[in-house]
Amino acid sequence: MTLYSKIIGTGSYLPEKRVTNQELTEQLAAKGIETSDEWIFSRSGISARHYAEPEQKSSDLAVHAARQALDMAGLQPDDIDLIIVASSTPDFFGSFPSTACIVQRKLGMSNHCAAVDVQAVCSGFVYAVATADSFIKSGAHKKVLVIGAEVFSRILNFDDRGTCVLFGDGAGAIVLGASGEPGILATKLHADGRHADILSVPGNVSGGAVAGSAFLYMDGPAVFKLAVSVLEKVAHEAPGARRHARRPARLADPAPGQHPHHEQHRQETRPAAGKNGGHGRPARQHLGRLDPAGARHRRARRPHQEGRQRDDGRRRRRLHLGRRPGEDVMACFYSAGLGADVRAGM
Repeated sequence: MTLYSKIIGTGSYLPEKRVTNQELTEQLAAKGIETSDEWIFSRSGISARHYAEPEQKSSDLAVHAARQALDMAGLQPDDIDLIIVASSTPDFFGSFPSTACIVQRKLGMSNHCAAVDVQAVCSGFVYAVATADSFIKSGAHKKVLVIGAEVFSRILNFDDRGTCVLFGDGAGAIVLGASGEPGILATKLHADGRHADILSVPGNVSGGAVAGSAFLYMDGPAVFKLAVSVLEKVAHEAPGARRHARRPARLADPAPGQHPHHEQHRQETRPAAGKNGGHGRPARQHLGRLDPAGARHRRARRPHQEGRQRDDGRRRRRLHLGRRPGEDVMACFYSAGLGADVRAGM
């Protein structure tokens, strides 16, 4: 029997501390930095963001989301045979032990399942899903817990209004299970290291200390320009990548305007959707809503949004992800590196 992977549970978690645009504007104004609620919202769709408490780590947020996903799937932690955590803000400096291992411990697991971290910034969750999908299709694993978790507030420079208004903390999780029917239809992964310098945390470890800046840096205009082109391109590639599913793709005329956009800016998907070559889609099919979660928590954003679609009643029955019966879902991401990744179908 041909094996496929299917989403059988989702979960999400946001820290309690919520900071609105107005509150952040006032905090920045006290430092002489000018911005406004209108400026932030018109460029990003963000009206608020959540910040973790000083004692909270990525693994703490991840465990909250994981428990929700396990509960929805009707599973116990020890039913999982692989944990993959996507995070750019791991619990430990140097990234070991892995945050996935810490999550395993905090979930009270005793089955010694495999656990590994994936790091591809905001594309990381899709890389993690693609990895889990491959493990399941190979028969190596049957139930995989995939988590995206970030505490990006720890690496924000609050003197840089171009970045500090855009990011927040949070976690999202899914459980992928082996199935005889297609669930994850296709993935298409790319990376282009030539653009590594336009979005990065440029510091590095030297002699037990950080050499260079430990804050996130982003060349906004360069990121915007590249994102418009790569999101459109990869959105057209993904349906062609699905070779093994039994039923034909239902994304016959794909365009980014049809799909949930990357969490970066509203403005990035508008031009991409406009370059659709006649493949336009109504706004109903563009699940780009950032609220009520607010700012980007990078790779955690996509799974959190899936969980939020469930919680606010958009999904009447199992995992409709805001879509009508018979429709598939495509998610496009790009990140530092830059990687442009797609997951089509749930």
